[in-house]
Amino acid sequence: MFNVDLARIGAITLRISLGIMFLAHSVILKYFTFTLAGTATYFASIGLPSGLAYIVFALEAVGGVLLVLGFQTRWVALGLMPVLLGAMWAHIGNGWVFSAANGGWEYPLLLIVIAAVVALQAPAAVPRREHAALAPRSTRSA
Repeated sequence: MFNVDLARIGAITLRISLGIMFLAHSVILKYFTFTLAGTATYFASIGLPSGLAYIVFALEAVGGVLLVLGFQTRWVALGLMPVLLGAMWAHIGNGWVFSAANGGWEYPLLLIVIAAVVALQAPAAVPRREHAALAPRSTRSA
């Protein structure tokens, strides 16, 4: 009989979803849609150094891959918090709803909460056996 650890499956799903979001936001949005040069121009238009756009792109792309792979998830999620706080800062003047002109700040806030939960749920060691949440548990004692 299979004994499925639903809490662990939920934590894995949340971590992978956050990683995919970072990959989509960096590669699809910043690289393909707006281009890195366009993103740098936007950063400059809101008073940030334009070179910061390239750093944010790299952090989101690499961090997204690491989250999907489950490597040092606590530190990666915490390390991406400044990026998410910066995104919230960039959108705070647009109002709450993300469908507002230029996007609101509730989506970056939600991502901050998700990153915090991922960091809190991450195992202390590198999670090499996350598939174990789906593995059958023995009913015999050792």
